[in-house]
Amino acid sequence: MSTHARKRRTPADELLPLTVVLEELGITRASWYRWRNRGQCPKTHRLPNGHLRVRRSDLDAFLAEMEVA
Repeated sequence: MSTHARKRRTPADELLPLTVVLEELGITRASWYRWRNRGQCPKTHRLPNGHLRVRRSDLDAFLAEMEVA
């Protein structure tokens, strides 16, 4: 066995948990659902267990769009 520990690589376009997205946006869960109901949030993906995820690329595009506005 190698003496070097294997590092887990994160995918370039990983699916982020909602808690991470909320932290990056600096908003509450209530604000997120309000934005989502209005169609003003990044595209979300629902996992089979019901949890929501956002692709890193979708979040980055959303943030870039917010900076322009």
